Amino acid sequence: MRPHDLVIKGRLVLPEGIKPGWLTVDAGLISAIGNGEAPGAKSVHDFGDNYVLAGFVDGQTHATSYRGLPGMAETTLSALAGGITTIVDMPYDNPDPLNNLERLEAKIAAVNSVSHCDVALYATIAPGQSPAVLYPLAKAGVCAFKISSFESHPVRFPRLPHGEIIEILEASTDTGLPVGLHNEDQEIVRTNIARLRSEGRVTPEWHEPSRPVSAELVSTVSFLEMGAATGAHVHLVHISTPRGYELVERYKAEGVHATAELCVHYLHFDADRDIGHLGALMKVNPPIRGSVLDGLWRTFEAGKLQFVSSDHSSWPVNNKQTPAIFDAGAGIPGLETLAPSFFTDLKARVEEPVLALTDYLSDRPARFFGLDDRKGRLALGLDADIAILEEGSFLFDASRTRDGLNWSPYDGETFAARISATYLRGSKVWNGRTVLSSARGRFLPRGRKVR
Repeated sequence: MRPHDLVIKGRLVLPEGIKPGWLTVDAGLISAIGNGEAPGAKSVHDFGDNYVLAGFVDGQTHATSYRGLPGMAETTLSALAGGITTIVDMPYDNPDPLNNLERLEAKIAAVNSVSHCDVALYATIAPGQSPAVLYPLAKAGVCAFKISSFESHPVRFPRLPHGEIIEILEASTDTGLPVGLHNEDQEIVRTNIARLRSEGRVTPEWHEPSRPVSAELVSTVSFLEMGAATGAHVHLVHISTPRGYELVERYKAEGVHATAELCVHYLHFDADRDIGHLGALMKVNPPIRGSVLDGLWRTFEAGKLQFVSSDHSSWPVNNKQTPAIFDAGAGIPGLETLAPSFFTDLKARVEEPVLALTDYLSDRPARFFGLDDRKGRLALGLDADIAILEEGSFLFDASRTRDGLNWSPYDGETFAARISATYLRGSKVWNGRTVLSSARGRFLPRGRKVR
């Protein structure tokens, strides 16, 4: 009998629970799972009591929003160091968004050339563009669409008026794909920013008041109502307050196809506690709020969200260093902190933190984006994408991150776990110190066929 390519031993985190054992890898796929004596293999990697998890699927990244398509390289190096074997990248690329087949082909070519992990892609639609473009983009393999009710940039990240959003949602039903929304009401936010500027209130603590809960919820409810009117799958890509998830649940109970994800920083930081020492380093949109952390954890524990993501942003730190907080870039790096910070917080909140980690960072996003025929679980025939989680006490040093940014609001924190190894389709690509990959990433078209 021919030996297997690889055997990995450890505490396997399987769909049915945690079991000490082994798995085998052949031709990049998981070929067997068991316990007891392992079969013969060309290589055996024994991780003892460390956890062997399915590689993480980060459902929201912005790899190319600053450096353009070449930015995929450093971002995906950072992903592997965080145990992330698949990213789902947003379409707001620099200088032009991914809103047609030509740009999709260019981004796929960049992924297949410079990416170190696998990549699935969102697409978008520009103001005034015919929604008929959604169908060929879906047929070409994008996994979801993303639009915004707030303009961060007139070309790269524009706002779409409600009339056009309705048309987009109607057209999206022929694709069966979710449409995600950046959910902030532009009129409310801009009015508040103008008022605060005129009053000289421009320091970091005024970021949250400039984008109040009402701005987020007005946009959220409008989108949910448009989902109810069209039958489209409407998805809120980030909600920062428990009430937002309650609203999604109400619409779901009425039969609306609505979902919402939660970015990991909303489960970790608190504006009241952290804005004084982090300032613009923790600026994201919608903002991290004060006095909602416990409520968001109750929302998580009640199962009212789809999955957890990083919302990784590739801004350099000097983009944060502005005289007024309103001019600072929104977004933070998050690929190497996604799993360690989430696990650390889970450990303090839930009984089975490892199971919750793999559920919300691997299985759920893989299913949501139609990648679960290849990713998201340790199961026979799926890609041998694996993250090794080592428990302990680990100081996070942002100066050593692989994203080319080397800053983070998590800098100096101590996490209860680290990623000590990562495998992409059976190849070891991270050894706990160094990325061993040489651009092995692939574009992942959505697996479930478009109607």
